[in-house]
Formats: sequence, structure tokens, C-alpha cells
Amino acid sequence: MLQNYKFINRKQNQTTSKTNQQLFPIFATSKKYNKKSMTKVSDRLNRLAESATLAMARMSRELKAKGHDVIALSLGEPDFDTPDFIKEAAKKAIEDNYSHYTPVPGLPELRNAIVTKFKRDNNLEFTADQIVTSTGAKQSLANVCLSLLNPGDEVLLPCPYWVSYAEIIKLAEGVPVEVPSSIDSDFKVTPEELEAAITPNTKLLMFSSPCNPSGTVYTKDELEAIAKMLEKYPNIYVVADEIYEHINFTEGHFSMGTIPSMKERTVTVNGVSKGYAMTGWRVGFIGAPLWIAKACNKIQGQITSATCAIAQKAAETAMLANPKEVTTDMKATFLKRRDMILNELNNIEGIKCNIPQGAFYVFPDVSYYFGKSDGTTNINNANDFCMYLLNSCYVAFVAGDAFGNPECVRISYAAADDKLMEAMGRIKNQLAKLS
Repeated sequence: MLQNYKFINRKQNQTTSKTNQQLFPIFATSKKYNKKSMTKVSDRLNRLAESATLAMARMSRELKAKGHDVIALSLGEPDFDTPDFIKEAAKKAIEDNYSHYTPVPGLPELRNAIVTKFKRDNNLEFTADQIVTSTGAKQSLANVCLSLLNPGDEVLLPCPYWVSYAEIIKLAEGVPVEVPSSIDSDFKVTPEELEAAITPNTKLLMFSSPCNPSGTVYTKDELEAIAKMLEKYPNIYVVADEIYEHINFTEGHFSMGTIPSMKERTVTVNGVSKGYAMTGWRVGFIGAPLWIAKACNKIQGQITSATCAIAQKAAETAMLANPKEVTTDMKATFLKRRDMILNELNNIEGIKCNIPQGAFYVFPDVSYYFGKSDGTTNINNANDFCMYLLNSCYVAFVAGDAFGNPECVRISYAAADDKLMEAMGRIKNQLAKLS
């Protein structure tokens, strides 16, 4: 029983159906999703694909458990520890007995700290009742989609996009609409390309900048041009995912919500996971028009209520700190690694890279290797490419299909320098065996 997934590609003016095997081939072989179990679970679950990043992480763990030396470059997690002053705030919260339920959108002092952060770092004006904190930015995105989308509503997704966007949209009974880009355009889409994808059913535009997986950063001029186009479509709202804001190698980060015409139409999503190395603390948040914030509060109140009170107090301390004191060294390390890994990849025949301006990923085009073989394994697509490297030299990437760009793979460089260099050496040697 293979479930079909509907994607609209406006550039090619077609609706495509993809099975779970096509989107992520190991899905059908996973013990968790065999045919018998799929007949028992809900249709809602069967409509969702397994997260490609988490699936690759699971396969990496399984190989490690068998004794293989796997270098996992598949997950988006900083390899830094949470700063000590934030951990101290959590310890104090425990001592101060922050062990009870908090208001659903978060402690008032945390929401006020987020208001301060938005004004200080982004020039965004919010009040505390426009802030909703959640169990990670992923829940924030789900809250927005569940609050705004009706069945059949379309959401524009500039490609590449983070893997969970499309699945969250489908969970909310919306329709993901891919707006393609390529490495030649630095993985950016133009206002004209977005406008060509708009229909009477379009409800949202959802994007990240800096982008996961490409590292692309939209400039102030580029976002203003998109906003100018959207002035013609007042019923389209924007979800701006800024979770990688502080890992930005350009002169500065620009927020869509600061554009006057977009102020009441933009939901800004952020959190503490990436810039503050707090992935496991699970605190994300939105700043939104009041009516959207109230809607997200209502949704969250029936699903999880508030996130952990102790994590909230830690996040409050993070929000009030000078971000440069927290993120400067980490950003410098990531920039050094970016340059190192680009240098290695550019010395491998057939690998084509852009220069990411943020986040901690490279998203190379590997289509040169499609159709090649080592005599045993045939490489027909990016999924085959990733599985070949995982099984032959124990390096884990994520195929670009899940991000909307099937000719690419995502490589995280949130790993120690020696691990990255070892991984690049393995890859170069293994790819040399293909012809």
C-alpha cells in the first residue's frame, strides 16, 4: 500500500503524484511502516512521509550499532554546548520552583524578553500578547498552518525548502506548491516566479532565510521586491522562518516583517535551537498579528499547552543577552568550516556548489553522477547517491528530493573539523570508483 502525495509545480504547470517510496525509498522497507501496519493507522498518517533527515539519522545509528564508523552529516544540530550562563539560569529556575504549568503562550517575562529581542535584533514591533512560545519552531510552524489553512488552500514553497514544511502543510489539509530554483540562481526565486504560481487558492508563502538546506540569504532589496509584488494580493500571508538568523555570513539579517506593507501579513518564526545551541531545550516562538497569535494560542492549548517552564526561563536569559557575545565565535567557526568543505567539494569531479551565505549546510548539485555505476551499484538519483555513500564509506547526507531539489544533496558541516575532512576524503575516494 503506497500512499500518493500531491505536489503542484507551477513552473511546469502540473500536479505531480509521488509515492512514499519515490519521496524517500527506505520508507517502504522500514519496519515501522510495513504494509500491515499502514492498514491500521489513520489516513492522516499515511499521507505523511517520514522525515528524510530523521530517517537518515536513524539509519546512521543502526549502522553505528553494528560497529561501523559512520560520519553523520545529515542532522541540523550545532556541535556546540549551550552557553554556561544559560544553563545557570535553568538551574536557578529549578531552585526557584519553576515546576508548574505556565500560560499556554509562555511566561509573561519570556514573552516580554522576546519582544525586546525582536526590537533589538530585527526592528520588529510586537507586544507580549503577539508572542506565542512553543515546543520548538517546528510546533510554531504547525500552529500557524493549522490556524490558517483550510482544505485545498495552497502554500507557496520556494525550492529548496525545509523538509517538514510540505508535510506540515499536508497535515493541515493544505497543498504545497513548489516554486523551483536552481544552483545557478543561488537557489533564489524571483517575484515573477512567485507570482506565476499564485492562484485564487493561494493562502501562504513560507520560506526560510538563511535557508535550510541551501544556506541562501535573501537580501533587503530582494525581499522588498517580493513584498511589492504581494501588495497586489492582500489575502496572501507570509511565514518567515528566521531560525538561522544568527548564523549569517552577510552584512546583516533582514526581516520581511519590517516592510510596512507586510507588517500585518507576516508571521516571524524563530527560536533558540540554532543560534544559541539549545536544540534539546525545545523553545521556539512566533511574533504575529494579534489575531493569528490568538489562533495559535488556541490550537496549542488543545495539543501541548506550554513548553517546559525551566526551558522558558533559560530562553528568557538567552533572549536578553547580547547575541554577539553568544553567537560570534560559533558563527566564525561555521564560516571556517564552510570554506573548508567548499574547497574539498570543489576538488571532486562533477560536484557543483554555490557559496552558502548562512546556516551550516552546503547543498551541492550531484546530478553529474546520475547514470554512473561502480559495477555493482547504479546511481540513478540523489537517493541512490546518498545510500551508496552511506553503505560504502559510511558518510550520511540527505537527498535533495525531500527539499524540493532532486538533483542535490544536503550536507551539514555542524561537525568537528577532523570529521569533516575525513568525510570528504572518504567521499572523494568512493566517487572515484563510479564511471
